[in-house]
Amino acid sequence: MDDVTKEEIIREAIQNARKERDRKKAEEGKEQNKGSGQKDMKDKKQKTQEDIEKLFEDRDAKETADEKAEGESKETAEETAGSEAEEKAEEEAKAEAPEEAGSEETAGDGAKEQEEAEEGGESKKGGFFKKKEKTDKNKERIAELEDKVKRQLAEFENFRNRTEKEKAQMYDMGAKSVLEKILPVIDNFERGLATVPEGEAGGAFAEGMNMIYKQLLSELEKIGVTPIEAVGKEFDPNLHNAVMQMESEEYESGFVAQEMQKGYMYRDTVIRHSMVAVVP
Repeated sequence: MDDVTKEEIIREAIQNARKERDRKKAEEGKEQNKGSGQKDMKDKKQKTQEDIEKLFEDRDAKETADEKAEGESKETAEETAGSEAEEKAEEEAKAEAPEEAGSEETAGDGAKEQEEAEEGGESKKGGFFKKKEKTDKNKERIAELEDKVKRQLAEFENFRNRTEKEKAQMYDMGAKSVLEKILPVIDNFERGLATVPEGEAGGAFAEGMNMIYKQLLSELEKIGVTPIEAVGKEFDPNLHNAVMQMESEEYESGFVAQEMQKGYMYRDTVIRHSMVAVVP
């Protein structure tokens, strides 16, 4: 029982000591807060005092500047009035000067103005000629470029015409080469049809051969192939190839009496000359 009482007394003493410590801490915190609040109030009061003093200083500076500006404006006005009075006195003195001096000054001014006018005229004249020279150079340059363009266009036109002509010639040469190989086929058709007996001329085979022959001539005529007329025509070395002479009562001398092989033309070009006999 005594041990329990001792423990309770000790515990109670400890609690009381803790409470006392907490109370002291709380009082110290209050005092610190109070001290900091007083310090803030003091700082604010000092800052307000400084602001008031600054306002007074600004006002004094402004008044000083206004007074200085007013003094300067007065001095300027006085100087302006003095200069105006001096100018007026000078004008009166000039008005009272002798007429001769005025005439001399007028003559001098007139001569000076004339010299300036002459110099200005010369400068304008020089500028005009420079501008004219520049314009002439530009015109020459334009004319040169136009001539160059015209020459290039003419060269291109000639090149195009020459190219088209070469193309046409190459096409004609190719067509002529092919037609030269087809003409012997036509000759064989004609020889074959000429050897058909009269009794078989109306037969199916002979008629079929004749139809193929006519169709071939028709297609060649469409692309520009035409036979050369020979019998009964005057001999033309450009179209006919004379291989022999023969007497003829029907045709005069120098005319074609017989055709041994037919000639052909492709457009304006001779593919093959006609092989003929000419009357002597």
